[in-house]
Amino acid sequence: MISNKPVILQVLPALGTGGVERGTIDMAQAIMRAGGIAIVASADGIWKNSLERMGAIYINLPLNSKKPWVIWKNQYALEKIIRSYHVDVVHVRSRGPAWSAWLAVKKCKTSFITTWHGVYSETWLGKRYYNKVMTKGERVIAISHYIAKRLHDHYGVEKERLRVIHRGVDVTAFDPEMPLGERVSELAKKWQIPEDKKIILLPGRLTPWKGQELLIRAFVTLKERYPNWVCVFVGPAKAKDQFSKRLLILANQLKVRDRLYFVGDCQDMPAALTLANIVVVPSLKPEPFGRVVIEAQAMERPVVVANHGGAAETVIEGQSGYLFEPGNIQSFAEILEFLMQRSEPDLHWIGRLSREAVQQYYTLDQMQRATLKVYNEVLPDAKQFVIE
Repeated sequence: MISNKPVILQVLPALGTGGVERGTIDMAQAIMRAGGIAIVASADGIWKNSLERMGAIYINLPLNSKKPWVIWKNQYALEKIIRSYHVDVVHVRSRGPAWSAWLAVKKCKTSFITTWHGVYSETWLGKRYYNKVMTKGERVIAISHYIAKRLHDHYGVEKERLRVIHRGVDVTAFDPEMPLGERVSELAKKWQIPEDKKIILLPGRLTPWKGQELLIRAFVTLKERYPNWVCVFVGPAKAKDQFSKRLLILANQLKVRDRLYFVGDCQDMPAALTLANIVVVPSLKPEPFGRVVIEAQAMERPVVVANHGGAAETVIEGQSGYLFEPGNIQSFAEILEFLMQRSEPDLHWIGRLSREAVQQYYTLDQMQRATLKVYNEVLPDAKQFVIE
């Protein structure tokens, strides 16, 4: 029997820890809350149990493979899912799975929606063709205006099909009013950061383009005048990567090693952000969006962000954060010093304004509602979501 509920199939490579995966879980929850049926197809991962607990349907497929014959094989599995569950909309978030899904929906005549989460490289002609499957959606969702412009200018996606839906932050999970004292103390103890230190926090994988070296070089110009400040780098290093070693060598050469903390990955970002006095996102390349920026803003932390890409969109200059010229050590250091000179009440006030901006523009609820509205644009009238 065919259900009168809208059936949405989300397709992604695997249920890992990134923004694509988090967005998938958030939308599965929203689909079900709005009366729909949520199906997720992907390779296994940490979110499988969460999906099943909330009542979503999870189907394990090797969609994380980029091998052409696996992509080809996956289309038949997806076609079977679409027909068996009478899927109304297939929503894909990554290129490899998108090829499988696109081949399947062509046979099933099912609505096809894509979300561009990243800035895909175009180093050779074949790569551009590989990327282009993400432009084939009846609606193409971009996670920032920066990504939307790239889609329009580089791939010719018509503005009529483009929808900009920023990622959202759960302002109940990232809430400075939560009783985080014990969690924050445990984190400071684990990281061995003295209680009297003030912290500049850089969340991000240890990789050259994230700007860790830029922060070190900017901090060197300030370290003598601000002896109670330290820099904390939160994020994993790539396997067999030499970049972290290069950073340590640089820190020793610049005589600042004792003021730097490389703490690895962190599963409790609300506590990590509470521990910080300033949060920086000094990426050398444009970010597709600024998820860590809005998380820091939600926790009422002043943010300093390189002025390019999607991350810059999340900052209202002088109100919800501060922007500096990308890659410019002096520009970066000047804004850092401006904030380091501020009193605790001043920093708190800046943080309050930041959270207000997030609550106005970047909440999880807003992202979920906007995506449900895009589904409604392609759903039949009889299966429209009721969005309260």
